Amino acid sequence: MQPTYRTYRRFVSHRLIEAREEAGLTQKQVGETKIITQSSLSKLENGEGRVEFIRLIKLAKLYGKPIDFFVWKPEKDK
Repeated sequence: MQPTYRTYRRFVSHRLIEAREEAGLTQKQVGETKIITQSSLSKLENGEGRVEFIRLIKLAKLYGKPIDFFVWKPEKDK
């Protein structure tokens, strides 16, 4: 069964939260970096809207994560 767009969005949302928390940052602190506003980050982490690829690259760098951390990797068919 193919994942839906909603599934992908939820996956990225969870990964954004996980990466930010592992980096020890609050939404407010990330918002102060000028990469993204706190309100926009909150929306993304709640599964609303779409993250621009360039912004995702910058967030990955800030969080110390490789870009593929945020990419859905479906299990291979058995």
